Amino acid sequence: MLLIANRKAKFDYEFIDKYSAGIVLSGSEVKAIRDGRATLVDAFCYISNGELFIKNFNISTTNSFFGHDPNRDKKLLLKSKEITKIKNSLDKHLTIVPIGIHANDRNKIKCEIAVAKGKKNYDKREAIKKKDIDRELSKAY
Repeated sequence: MLLIANRKAKFDYEFIDKYSAGIVLSGSEVKAIRDGRATLVDAFCYISNGELFIKNFNISTTNSFFGHDPNRDKKLLLKSKEITKIKNSLDKHLTIVPIGIHANDRNKIKCEIAVAKGKKNYDKREAIKKKDIDRELSKAY
């Protein structure tokens, strides 16, 4: 079940590999995500000391006594083999982009990330043209 989507990432990047990673969260952060009070607009991932983190993943606070820091860097949980594979692909001028936040079948919150290559402006224009053509064809039938 998709809780939060990063729709702009699909427009700005071409996805090469996708991974599903766990996130280290506090209880109030989990509650805020389930309520839909989080955003992935400017979020990105980075590797530090062999660990994967997500930065600028904003989770709004509630008015409760037990709050959290809305902009802290959150640790993503992946196997070390997957992290080294991602790290090796970053040498090829690729980036790690969060695609969305979803709940798996055991109701655990996961972050879907992708190793991606940035699109150029002409690639974005082609994507817009293709979307318009598909929309016109679907209206015709």
